[in-house]
Amino acid sequence: MTLEEAQAIVDNWITTTGIRYYSELTNMAILTEEVGEVARIMARKYGDQSFKASDKEVDLADEMADVLFVLIALANQTGVNLTEALQKNLDKKTKRDADRHANNEKLKS
Repeated sequence: MTLEEAQAIVDNWITTTGIRYYSELTNMAILTEEVGEVARIMARKYGDQSFKASDKEVDLADEMADVLFVLIALANQTGVNLTEALQKNLDKKTKRDADRHANNEKLKS
């Protein structure tokens, strides 16, 4: 699935099953909440925090998909073509960081 296809699928789901888009501000708050859920799992699975009994059935992939879904919804609402945006962002990073990471002693094995 391409990003353009994902944007169309999310739009179709929202406008049929979901009835309509929430406001942009509501979706921003939901995105923050979903990112927090990913952070919670990461802190427990890869960090120093331990899982509580209620945390045992978490699914990192599903929580990441929630983040992606809401981000795509926000892109749709604000007229952002994620394919173009990602390509421009990668171009920017490539130019800006062409030597930066290669010269970072912390990244050498």
